[in-house]
Amino acid sequence: MSNPVWQDRRSGPNKQRSGDMRTAWQRDRARVLHSAAFRRLQSKTQIMNVGENDFYRTRLTHSLEAAQIGSSLINHVRHQGNEFERALLPDENLMEALCLAHDIGHPPFGHGGETALNFKMLRSGGFEGNGQTFRIVARLEAYHEQYGMDLTRRTLLGLLKYPVVMPELPLPADENNPGALGKWKPAKAIFAEDGDILDWVLAPLNQNDRAVFQQTQTLEASPWQRSLHKSFDASMMELADDIAYGVHDLEDAVVTGTLNQHQWQTHMDSLIEALHPGLRALLRELETQLFSTSHHQRKNAIGALVNIFVTCVRVEDVLPQAEEPLLRYNVTLPAAERQLLDALKGVVFECVINQPDIQQLRYRSQNMLLNLFTAFHTEPTRLLPRNTRARWQEAFNQAGQSAADRVLCDYIAGMTDDYAERMHRNLF
Repeated sequence: MSNPVWQDRRSGPNKQRSGDMRTAWQRDRARVLHSAAFRRLQSKTQIMNVGENDFYRTRLTHSLEAAQIGSSLINHVRHQGNEFERALLPDENLMEALCLAHDIGHPPFGHGGETALNFKMLRSGGFEGNGQTFRIVARLEAYHEQYGMDLTRRTLLGLLKYPVVMPELPLPADENNPGALGKWKPAKAIFAEDGDILDWVLAPLNQNDRAVFQQTQTLEASPWQRSLHKSFDASMMELADDIAYGVHDLEDAVVTGTLNQHQWQTHMDSLIEALHPGLRALLRELETQLFSTSHHQRKNAIGALVNIFVTCVRVEDVLPQAEEPLLRYNVTLPAAERQLLDALKGVVFECVINQPDIQQLRYRSQNMLLNLFTAFHTEPTRLLPRNTRARWQEAFNQAGQSAADRVLCDYIAGMTDDYAERMHRNLF
């Protein structure tokens, strides 16, 4: 079903090596898998800081689990969907490429680090993790001199969780004192300087499709915005990400003792009681297994929770105004299962992420990134590594301070947690 234009690359016609029989999607997956940005996920925070425990997940293992779930979603629709839905499905290699790549733009120390970098970049276009992912695959990663990984158009479309350009950002009263950093959470968007790449990805769309696809909603806390739509592939990737976060990170919380059965019941009882009888009975059974001292029972509960979500997905016409099927249809969950998944994510947030010890680590980590940015911004030609210094100087000479700040931000965002800690020790 897919129009051949979605297999185009920015570099032009395929220059495949002699004897290479891989499909376009297999090549995209390989480029993500073998990239430096993907390898760095092994030392980037998922929830708890890397190195504090040898069991729980990093961004790398989370991405691998999301890729497996993405393949399971395709498999379910392939067996349960109609002929049209099966034709719409992405190749499994394409879905794996999306899931493996979806977090490579996250900076050190998770969303806390993202907020810190956004504050420092307010004068230079802001910072946001998905926007950085798009920037890495389409511009920074060194597979091609100009085009990053030079991925296919459909793969780039699938990575666009927010297919809009960053709005104009308000400036802080004091650039050296962010106050409560929570108010500087990033707007969800692509950086303005990467707008030309976004235009290329969306070039096959007619004027109406592009307009409806890029609709946004302004949130109460301006300048935050939410784009209202994503492509079919992006909806499947995001659902795999949500399931991996809601279920597998829940397992980390249980195993490390961060979440106990009483806390679970406090947060989940009222929601579980409101579910339809079959799902309610299953959740009560799985709750017993989840907090069992037998590892195999807990594993069975985790697998069963994933199965609940994978086996109820459906293809839904979410944007009937659009002609392009990749925009018009999304993979979604029924209301009850969506509410359950959101509740699982909420339990992880409230009982793990929002705990004082985790928030204290986040505060410390955010201040490390604020300090690093200030130091490199103040004395870039003295402190930056030679290759980054050369890129900084070129950007400054050609386009001024904002462009140079983006190079500096690229450097810090690409650090692992360990590297950022070590660099902070070196400088402070």
